[in-house]
Amino acid sequence: MSTFEAATGDGPAPSGRDPDQRSREVRTAFDGLLQIRRLANRGGGDPAASPADWERSRPVRAVAIALEAAGQPPSEVDGTGARTATGYRVTPGERPGTAVVEWLGPPGSGAARAEETALTACAAVLDRLGWDALLYRGPRRRHFLEVEPGHRDGP
Repeated sequence: MSTFEAATGDGPAPSGRDPDQRSREVRTAFDGLLQIRRLANRGGGDPAASPADWERSRPVRAVAIALEAAGQPPSEVDGTGARTATGYRVTPGERPGTAVVEWLGPPGSGAARAEETALTACAAVLDRLGWDALLYRGPRRRHFLEVEPGHRDGP
């Protein structure tokens, strides 16, 4: 049995395996993430309201799990590092506890034309889960999301 790896968009196709099996693995990982939130939120309330400490210390993994569980496709690269599929890529942000989400694809894939719409959809997923996801325009006028945990309610 292999260990579950979140699809960050910088690896080979997680879909290269049985898609139904991958779907079950992602659902289990996401359900586990929500369970961690329930256990960490002693005051009760909605587990989707705020990332737990586990997520705050692993934002790339947590954000990637959330996006894949919501049906957003990860980008993929082959063994040579060439991008082979269009989708999200999650990398560490400049500040601790943050992540960056980009929309990337192979040359000629049209990823750059679709990125603003696709990243807006990613931001909506993350916002519902208590992350603050802000859309920026970076170098070469490419859009990206800067993602950080939302502010907690209460002490």
